[in-house]
Amino acid sequence: MQLKINGSEIHLVQGDITELDTDAIVNAANRELILGAGVAGAIRRKGGPQIQIECDLIGGTFVGGAVMTTGGKLKARHVIHAVGPRMGEGGEDEKLRNATLNSLKLADAKGVRTLAFPAISTGVFGFPVDRCAAIMLATTVEYLRGVTQVEKVVFCLFDKETLSRFENELKNFQNKKR
Repeated sequence: MQLKINGSEIHLVQGDITELDTDAIVNAANRELILGAGVAGAIRRKGGPQIQIECDLIGGTFVGGAVMTTGGKLKARHVIHAVGPRMGEGGEDEKLRNATLNSLKLADAKGVRTLAFPAISTGVFGFPVDRCAAIMLATTVEYLRGVTQVEKVVFCLFDKETLSRFENELKNFQNKKR
């Protein structure tokens, strides 16, 4: 499923984000940038130790922030590490919006034309998938309506249920365009 906005596109796919051949993939990171479990663990396993070494040199970032490393052995040339909120910490919606927006801004600043997001914070951080889909897609649509070099944003969702929830939300944007 896809949506065209100005000269850019949003695509929804089910799969393993570490297998995508995009300029960058987004890691659902923690503040310390320790590549542990979930998306981060898969990035560490497939991308090799270089990514963690670069994260260690950066040292961390704030909730809602985003930093970039190389992609190591991944097909993607870069990894944008976006720190999403943990449910219960307060201000979760705004923090998720900022993590998405800061990833897009960083991509533009570094010349990234294609990038892929997971459903940030919906794993061990406990963020509800429906809210995540609404926030991340709305933020991305709004960003792509402005001046940007980003040509393609892929939301790579690991399971069919998460994909379905993102599809339902993207349909809302398609209906608004008509």
